[in-house]
Amino acid sequence: MPDLFRQTGNFICLALLQILVLNKMHLFDVATPFVYFYVLLKLPSSVSRNGLLLWGFCSGLVVDTFSDTPGMNAAATTLLAFVRPRLLSLYMNKADLEEYVPGIHTVGFGFFLRYCVTAVLLHHIVLFSVQSFSFAEPGMLLLRIGGSSLLSIVFLLVLDFAVRDGRMRSSSAQSK
Repeated sequence: MPDLFRQTGNFICLALLQILVLNKMHLFDVATPFVYFYVLLKLPSSVSRNGLLLWGFCSGLVVDTFSDTPGMNAAATTLLAFVRPRLLSLYMNKADLEEYVPGIHTVGFGFFLRYCVTAVLLHHIVLFSVQSFSFAEPGMLLLRIGGSSLLSIVFLLVLDFAVRDGRMRSSSAQSK
């Protein structure tokens, strides 16, 4: 139960960051970083599919409610939650599939980078495709997906490197 409270608290902080700061950041009017679904990426591998879908839908719905994007984020995060177990098994050996929390410090940088890139690209393809509601300008759509994905991946990697087991790394933990 304490993990649920910690994860909920983490999501609230990330949702506030997304809604109040990052949604207003548009690099070259193309790229916007998205970090609110970091909590979904960091859930333990043992979380059930129903639990993942609930987290995905609710997190997307919260951001949609306060960003005036009716159902777009909910659709993207629900799909991401649905495929997350496949993403984890895609990059992990079957022998290594035990209970773990995906992250740079637990599974290594290479695994987490591949996992993060795949998840972000999937999320952004769905989000921006639904948002544009047409493929009339495929160049602009690809530019928005690519730019926002790159920016989001950088933010998520920095966030994951700075956070260890849900807590910020302290200077004493870094010296060990």
